[in-house]
Amino acid sequence: METDDALPTEWLSPPVSDEVPDRPPQSGLVQALRVPRNAAIGIGVGVALAAVAYLARVLELLGPFAGTREYPVLGPEAWFLVLAFVLATSTALLVTSILTVVETVRRAREL
Repeated sequence: METDDALPTEWLSPPVSDEVPDRPPQSGLVQALRVPRNAAIGIGVGVALAAVAYLARVLELLGPFAGTREYPVLGPEAWFLVLAFVLATSTALLVTSILTVVETVRRAREL
């Protein structure tokens, strides 16, 4: 078996550099796929849907809720506000993703 003396020195200790490799800018891709515009539309749709659902439930616009429940600590309005936030964020993410995928497909067909 060979000893470490027989190996070239570059194999024993690879050169270490403090330099960070250059990366291409990623903002070009974000702008090309129109992500900021898609996110703004997604947030608008999500907030609008959550507001309608929250108001319909809390103001009982569709009639009273048939079931009876106890809402610990916060009360029903606060719990439905938390649910409205979850609905708004998930809807915004879904709409943004769908619009970005549509833009990606459209750009791919142009190539």
